[in-house]
Amino acid sequence: MDKMSEEDRKRILESPPVGTFALMSVVIGGMVVAWLFLYYGVFLTRG
Repeated sequence: MDKMSEEDRKRILESPPVGTFALMSVVIGGMVVAWLFLYYGVFLTRG
């Protein structure tokens, strides 16, 4: 396995965590959809 250069290590550590942001967006979007389903599909239909 190749040793990582100091420039590569610095570039990786300073880059934003794009995968984490994407996963958080998917989870938050799912929670919003579930909440809207509960509100409009369950609570409002029961009066």
